[in-house]
Amino acid sequence: MVAKIITGKSLRGALHYNENKVLEGKAELILASGFAGDIERMNFHQKLHRFENLLMMKPSVKTNTLHISLNFDAAEKLTDETLQKIAVTYMDRIGFGDQPFIAYRHNDAGHDHIHLVTTNIRANGDRIDLHNIGANQSEKARKEIEEEFKLVKAQSKQYKPEPGIKAIDVEKVVYGKLPTKRAISNTVNAVIGSYKFTSLAELNAVLKQFNVIADRGIESSQMFQKRGLIYTLLDQKGDKIGVPIKSSSLYTKPTLPWLEKQFPKHEQSRIQFKPQLKQSIHKVLSAKPVDQAAFSAALKAQGIAAIFRIGVNGQAYGITFVDHKNKTIFNGSDLDKAYSAKTILSGINKQDILQKASRPLQRSMGKTQKSTKIIDSKESKQEAIKFSSSKHSLLDMLMKDQYDQSGQIPKKKKRKKLTI
Repeated sequence: MVAKIITGKSLRGALHYNENKVLEGKAELILASGFAGDIERMNFHQKLHRFENLLMMKPSVKTNTLHISLNFDAAEKLTDETLQKIAVTYMDRIGFGDQPFIAYRHNDAGHDHIHLVTTNIRANGDRIDLHNIGANQSEKARKEIEEEFKLVKAQSKQYKPEPGIKAIDVEKVVYGKLPTKRAISNTVNAVIGSYKFTSLAELNAVLKQFNVIADRGIESSQMFQKRGLIYTLLDQKGDKIGVPIKSSSLYTKPTLPWLEKQFPKHEQSRIQFKPQLKQSIHKVLSAKPVDQAAFSAALKAQGIAAIFRIGVNGQAYGITFVDHKNKTIFNGSDLDKAYSAKTILSGINKQDILQKASRPLQRSMGKTQKSTKIIDSKESKQEAIKFSSSKHSLLDMLMKDQYDQSGQIPKKKKRKKLTI
């Protein structure tokens, strides 16, 4: 089992994400703990109201939301009853057993997983400390649950770090099977609630991988001048499609001024992941990838996307690394000069040139070997000719006395026939 914890400031956004999944048929509510009445008959606002009653007890606390996903191995087929027991056990052991929470079973991936939504504000107004809850309480609870429920142990398998957010199915949106606003809202809320970015360009580096872009418009436009922001769908080619959605109309209101307030916060919170990312990139470069595609593929296997920024001349002028495992984004030059696009491509191209240069050398060596064989063959023939020539000379010497002075072979004398 793998537990992923996201702490945030919008309980509404976390609840909306899961409720929309239910409406799309990609999830179902399997448990509601600490809710009075029939949860099945409650609408979104009634569920949200239960949490908001607690949030009002401590309005000064900004980080008041806990959104957890518990992921299980693809080979495990767990019943709703088992997942309910796991959810209750897990929440109790991380210190949230008395808190109201809702559990959703999602079916939009190749493995069973549940999402848990709750708040860290208690009924008496106290705040549950979330510092290092993942490394401490959650990790201990995860290992105990694996043993108790006989689950596949996470550390016994090599899990591939992949983005927890799925790219929007553009075709479903285009053909009206999925509302545009809901699709964009779910993706934007999930990204800004979990990734650490320090600029709009870095945010877009992530959003584009899920078929969305945050757009300010051209500099001469009124929207740009008024610091407006819209979110638009992208097709598989990266072109904008559909009707754009104003940032102010989304539930979490991720406007440009709001995003800019997050940049300095993210700058500090992402620093701890910088050495690990550099180490991962250095490891790939040390393996001497033969080309740009090989470099990107090797990083992708580690859950890191390498996005080259291409200029109008078709040349790469920058690179952005998106670490999906630690949910951080860094420009190459921000890591170090050695990780800039120019330095990386220079090293990769050098390997490519060396590899191409070695091919004619190998062919030349092959020809040399072939030529050597031909020469050896010629020398053998020459030796055979010499041997044949010397053999004839020896034969001439042995037959020398059979020749007369004129060089002609003398006629044999006729034998007289004996008569009896």
